[in-house]
Amino acid sequence: MTPQRPTLVLVPGAWHLPATFDLLRGELDALGYASRAVKLPTTGPEPRGGLREDAEAIRTAVKAIEGPVVVVAHSYGGIPATEGLAGLTNVRHLVYLAAYVPDVNESMFTLHGMPDPDSTEGLFPIGSDPRAQLYADVPDAVAERAISQLVEQRLQPWADRATGAAWRTLPSTYILTERDASLPVELQEQMAVRATSTRRVPTGHSPFLARPAELAALIDEIVKD
Repeated sequence: MTPQRPTLVLVPGAWHLPATFDLLRGELDALGYASRAVKLPTTGPEPRGGLREDAEAIRTAVKAIEGPVVVVAHSYGGIPATEGLAGLTNVRHLVYLAAYVPDVNESMFTLHGMPDPDSTEGLFPIGSDPRAQLYADVPDAVAERAISQLVEQRLQPWADRATGAAWRTLPSTYILTERDASLPVELQEQMAVRATSTRRVPTGHSPFLARPAELAALIDEIVKD
């Protein structure tokens, strides 16, 4: 009997809405995959809550799916995915796409070796040049649209510490982006050792916009391994 093809659940990073995955979802659809993208509560236009709320949004999306699931988490999205997926029996694989991979009691701040902020209220600012940081190798028209869709992001989930680490029990793959101007390659390499396996792509931070067809093909390979 042919194994049931998993549904792909896509988790965006900070400042990004589910629409950031539209090009990738089109390519995945062409390969025969159903997919869903999660809206994280801490991301605008009306951001609220912290890491726990984001993790619960991912859990809710996964639990609503009948059959196997593969979760693909980008950048900040790796933290709530790590927190939220522990113990879910229908998750077959977790893919970290240029993403943070915390252990228990770690946060975005600790992974960067930074002290906790004095207050977790307020917003975490987008960098002064998102084109260079996030979309350096993305075609101009696509990058302009992506920049226009960026929204506010709360500071709290960056400082909240994980209480679960799904990578300790789930098979996982880290996709390392070798030309990343946002998440340093050296830090990606340190976190990637926590995953079951690592793949590398010659892109900047957002391969779902720069090379959606190639990324979809790589995800397909990972799913079939």
